[in-house]
Amino acid sequence: MNKDNLKETLTPMQYNVTQQNGTEPPFHNEYWNEEADGIYVDVISGKPLFSSRDKYDAGCGWPSFTKPIQETEVLEKRDMSHGMIRTEVRSKTADSHLGHVFTDGPREAGGLRYCINSASLRFIRKEDLEAEGYGEYKDLC
Repeated sequence: MNKDNLKETLTPMQYNVTQQNGTEPPFHNEYWNEEADGIYVDVISGKPLFSSRDKYDAGCGWPSFTKPIQETEVLEKRDMSHGMIRTEVRSKTADSHLGHVFTDGPREAGGLRYCINSASLRFIRKEDLEAEGYGEYKDLC
């Protein structure tokens, strides 16, 4: 996706979240309760970010994951907005705001909770991975 025409190609919510560091409403977003097998890719670059195998219900109203597919594609940045100190996560390739990572995730899975905005993601079901060019990720979901 060309960064020059993002306002025309993304929904207003996708643009607000990915380009203006916005946050979508909890429990009123596309993937917070998605339970199908598949992978979540960056809505702008198409780079694989998270697997359904690492998704869990954190009760927060946003998709939550214990880890990214490739740690090098998810960058961490200190975020001091809104009177808090948090760790923002951004996609490396598209430099899109994804959400935040917290240390209150499942201990048995490393203790991290990647709290991600659905608007920053596109979900590809396991049965569609091959056709969409992501066949190499079938074993991850």
